[in-house]
Amino acid sequence: MALGIALAAMILFVATGGTAVPRLIAAWRGIAAQPDILLTNALVLNVALIILGCNRYRSLRAELQARRISEEEARRLADIDPLTGCYNRRSIGPAMEEQLGKARDRGGAVAVILLDLDNFKQVNDLNGHSVGDRVLQVAAERMAEILPADALLARLGGDEFACAVPHAASNRDAMEHLAARLIERVARPIKIEGLSIEVTISVGIAGSDTVDAEHGGAAAPQQIMQKADIAMYQAKKAGKNRCFWFEPSMEYELRFRNQLESGIRRGIAKGEFVPYYEQQIDLDTGRLVGFEMLARWHSPDLGTVNPDIFIPIAEDIGVIAQLSEDLIVQTIEDARQWHPSLTISVNISPVQLRDPWFSQKLLKILVQHNFPPSRLEIEITESCLHDDIGLVRTMITSLRNQGMRISLDDFGTGYSSLAQLRSLPFDRLKIDRSFIREVHKSPASSKLVDAIVSMGDGLDMPITAEGIESGEILAALKRVGRLKGQGYHYGRPEPAAEVTKRLAEASLLAEDADPVPVPADRSSAAGLA
Repeated sequence: MALGIALAAMILFVATGGTAVPRLIAAWRGIAAQPDILLTNALVLNVALIILGCNRYRSLRAELQARRISEEEARRLADIDPLTGCYNRRSIGPAMEEQLGKARDRGGAVAVILLDLDNFKQVNDLNGHSVGDRVLQVAAERMAEILPADALLARLGGDEFACAVPHAASNRDAMEHLAARLIERVARPIKIEGLSIEVTISVGIAGSDTVDAEHGGAAAPQQIMQKADIAMYQAKKAGKNRCFWFEPSMEYELRFRNQLESGIRRGIAKGEFVPYYEQQIDLDTGRLVGFEMLARWHSPDLGTVNPDIFIPIAEDIGVIAQLSEDLIVQTIEDARQWHPSLTISVNISPVQLRDPWFSQKLLKILVQHNFPPSRLEIEITESCLHDDIGLVRTMITSLRNQGMRISLDDFGTGYSSLAQLRSLPFDRLKIDRSFIREVHKSPASSKLVDAIVSMGDGLDMPITAEGIESGEILAALKRVGRLKGQGYHYGRPEPAAEVTKRLAEASLLAEDADPVPVPADRSSAAGLA
């Protein structure tokens, strides 16, 4: 429009100028009269319009050019990760779609490689996000150096990257070799601001040919990336710093785990987790002295599930504290019906020991249910001693100060030292069942059990042997010394109703206990006098 105005003004200038300009010149020379004032004004107006239109046209053109450059830059930034210069999650899909189309046309395949930096959060926490950003940049540069020219590299977010590499469908070894080079190259130390940062990567690979066959047609990029992500999860689960190809069984396992996670959350809300009780016996007298609480999940879909399956998952998804507290409440309510001489042992997760308020929460439960702390024994596994020995010592001391007793469970399977046993105020050691199982027929196991019992005597720590499953094992343990034991030889863990029935037959319920004498009131005593 500005250019049109300028051109129209130029045409009018030519039309009016042909008449007005000669007259103006003649008037200036004094040989003619002054031209018409309207015609002169029209000529001046045309000149002004020409100047205005041209200037406006130039400014608008410069503005449009700047806007075009800005839009192109915005489109580029929308497709590129600003930190690493790789593709981002939004743009890798269309680029991979085009790559897949070309590979399929040639009868080839595309290997989608998902890479995730191991323990990257720790790098950020210890060194700051600026160092973490630089680690991501260097990792991306190292990946790009190794990948072939026709490969795609994207940062999906955080510390997760994706590569798409065309290859011959039959040449799977080449992709494994490429993945091994990526793992080795990224793992080299990174020098940043005088620091030496070492990171590793877990890698999952999915071939488009395999996923296409599974889907019965051309799979979308997101579907192939999902399979590679499942394979990467398996690499993480297997110990990190390694590579796995996607297999259909991995997906079935992941779906089953997701079902377990949902079932556990739902089961906690619905009270599907219940305590079972395993008898603890004084081996010398054969007398029942207490029980160990063992959790069971009464799942409507899976039946009765053992804790080996659901406890690790509950710890991973962060619901172990709620699950454990609910079970402890149920256990205390059950144990209140038993004879006061019977103790109850409860296993505590390492996750709970990291909670500085755990001992206060436990004491609150005991007070609310009027349960003596002396009847409760807390079992801690040796693996807890590696997390934070200072925190463990504080927690054990706090629990013991409240009247509870503390046992070191699964003794012999971890890395506890004599110095730790002396410095940590444990009340009891539990010998792991792996040693007890062979005590009656293996001289080495028998000598090891003897040594542990002797050490317990020296440290004034009573011993519990778990895993007594036959009369032969029981006879071998009786020769060792005074022990408390438990195992299937005495019966399998039972729900509360079965335990109550057993205790009623043995006259070991709370109602069978001798009544505690109540001191006479002073006023009553005075009146009697």
